[in-house]
Amino acid sequence: MPGIDQKTFKKLRRLYIIALSLIALSVIVSQMLVRKFLDSQATDSTVVNIAGRQRMLSQKLTKEAFQLSQAKQPEIIQPLQSGLRTTRELWHSSHLALQSGSDSLNIPNANSEQVKALFKRLNPIFDSIYNASAVVINTTKAKDSISQTSFENAMQTIQTHEGSFLNLMDEIVNQYNQEAEAKIERLRSFELLLVFITLFLLFLEFIFIFWPTAKAVKKVMADLIITEQKSKKMAINADELSQSKEKLLWESNAINQAMDKALLFVRLDQTGSLLHAGEKFKNLFNQSFISGNTKLSEVLSTNAVEQQFIDQILQEYRKTGWQGEIKATTPKGRNLWLEMSLLPFKRGDEQTELLIIFLDITKRKEAHDEIERLNKANFEERISHQKMVSRQIIENQEQEQNRIAQDLHDGIGQMLTGLKFNLESIDLDDLEKSKKKIDNLKSLSLDIIKGIRTATFNLTPPELTDHGLVPALAKLAKELSNLTGSAIQLLNKTDFNSRLDILVEINAYRITQEAINNAIKYAQSSYIVISVAHSKDVLSISIDDDGKGFSIEELQAERRGDGGMGMTFMRERTHYINGRLFVNSELGKGTRITLNIPIN
Repeated sequence: MPGIDQKTFKKLRRLYIIALSLIALSVIVSQMLVRKFLDSQATDSTVVNIAGRQRMLSQKLTKEAFQLSQAKQPEIIQPLQSGLRTTRELWHSSHLALQSGSDSLNIPNANSEQVKALFKRLNPIFDSIYNASAVVINTTKAKDSISQTSFENAMQTIQTHEGSFLNLMDEIVNQYNQEAEAKIERLRSFELLLVFITLFLLFLEFIFIFWPTAKAVKKVMADLIITEQKSKKMAINADELSQSKEKLLWESNAINQAMDKALLFVRLDQTGSLLHAGEKFKNLFNQSFISGNTKLSEVLSTNAVEQQFIDQILQEYRKTGWQGEIKATTPKGRNLWLEMSLLPFKRGDEQTELLIIFLDITKRKEAHDEIERLNKANFEERISHQKMVSRQIIENQEQEQNRIAQDLHDGIGQMLTGLKFNLESIDLDDLEKSKKKIDNLKSLSLDIIKGIRTATFNLTPPELTDHGLVPALAKLAKELSNLTGSAIQLLNKTDFNSRLDILVEINAYRITQEAINNAIKYAQSSYIVISVAHSKDVLSISIDDDGKGFSIEELQAERRGDGGMGMTFMRERTHYINGRLFVNSELGKGTRITLNIPIN
């Protein structure tokens, strides 16, 4: 049975990695293609503006030629000549740039066949006006060299061809607009296709990952019911009971051996003394044998200050649990950074023990320290690099892989660990207690299924990309209300319906989602109100709940890294979009979290 479970979970893990890899690949490919398309569209607005300006320059040239023809005084003729000459040359250079491209005007040589055909019709008219304007300039400059008849013919040519030029130029501008809109429409269709592909991948992930997990949990429940039925028969037959107990003991030992080799963990009593340590933990701290009187702080560090800090954590959080980072020192003097998760639980004899799971984050911490050192050398470079890296991470991995991983670790992972230790604590000699524990295991299994559904819903909803922030928040409130049973309401006080930058909308959505999840999970709120209001420069989103609240000391502890990472993630996202985050809470009076975002 254990071998079959291990094989199943390996298969699920492999499929999960494949699904996430496909999603990441689709995001990367879509970003590359979209960026390539946007680069090709960068000059469209310039081309349309230059083409539209040609109409204005044509009208200006005609007007200045007419004014020049009416001028009599020399002091007026010379400025008019200069202005006409300038307009004529600008008109001519822009006309050539639209057909052959220009680096100085940022115009590519990429006209369609339709545009080329229109310019072919336009060029004779343009040449006539262009040559006639030269005659006008030269005539006013030296009327003795060119006859008055030539001047009048030139003016007649300009006036005659102006209307035809404007009409053809209108057709060219309209053709440019149609081609730009056609490109945008193709991009929309392409983006829609990418959305369908991503949703299809998510659907496959649900079918091959989460649904099999739910079936596995259901199978465990069925096994538990069968075990209960067998235990009643074991009460009659002592030999069968003994054999079953031996079998359970063997399975428990197999699980413990697997944990010893795979996890960095220890078990403590309420005084902080070690009861058991995994093989991986012993190897890391060079502890071949640990006695029952050994203190965890003495094993983790040889530094008195570090030992005192560890003992203080165990003393303060032995009943409530704790998660955070600690510094440790091996007997050889090597410094380690560990992420410690403290989980209190009761054994079958009602004695309370502490399970502590560690994660070695030394390399990550050293990398962070190295970044801090480099930041001191060049602060502006650090800010620029950090924003560039943050933008790349958010654009390429907005599928919330980190959030899903955290939810699985903090929620489902810990509940599965609790499920395992509750299974170990079943005492088949006491049927009454065993029945109660099995009932608790059923409730815990339902919580696991609920956690899986919540993790699935936390993926980015299509409403966010299709309709904007407010519709996505409305969908979030509705779905979480149905999913959790809490009353969640959205109030759009100022009827805000504008679209923001996609990264601003994504981060604002994630901050609001994190605040609601915290209110449901930690504050045990039954009623939550999301208020949206905006002014000319600021969009404000407030999340109010009627939960149990928390003290300012708890918030300051989380800022030091002694609590969870939820508030830290919210602040990082707020900083990235140049917003401000305000948190107000009192014990027993609920919590208000306000996010202000600049919208100009």
